Amino acid sequence: MQSTTSSITIFHNPACGTSRNTLAMIRNSGEEPRVVEYLKTPPTRETLRGLLAAMAMAPRALLRRKGTPYDELGLDDPKWSDEQLLDFMLAHPILINRPIVVTPIGTRLCRPSEEVLDILPLPQKGPFTKEDGEMVIDAEGRRVERAA
Repeated sequence: MQSTTSSITIFHNPACGTSRNTLAMIRNSGEEPRVVEYLKTPPTRETLRGLLAAMAMAPRALLRRKGTPYDELGLDDPKWSDEQLLDFMLAHPILINRPIVVTPIGTRLCRPSEEVLDILPLPQKGPFTKEDGEMVIDAEGRRVERAA
């Protein structure tokens, strides 16, 4: 019997290729995650703190610079406390780097998108190629290692 509720949550931005690839890899494992479009439904302070704790990450490490008001707000200045950085992320959710995936195995910022493979409870069900054409999972469902 197929479960209709997944134990996986993705904090997703559909405009982000990395986020779309991560979501597709979750679905390629046979799971349909709870998708939180965090720009439309920002996390609460408590949720954000919980995600950071689960990832053992400081707020500064979760900040996104590209395409955000990071520079205008002067967020590279070390004067900002963790609580102040959380305030900025809550006021401007675009500052939260993505995608963040929560599974029974762990919580991770999935950049690059292949990071999600390490925390998915089920294996990939078939081949997977990212939007840019990079093969991640071969026809036998095995992870393709990147050439160095």
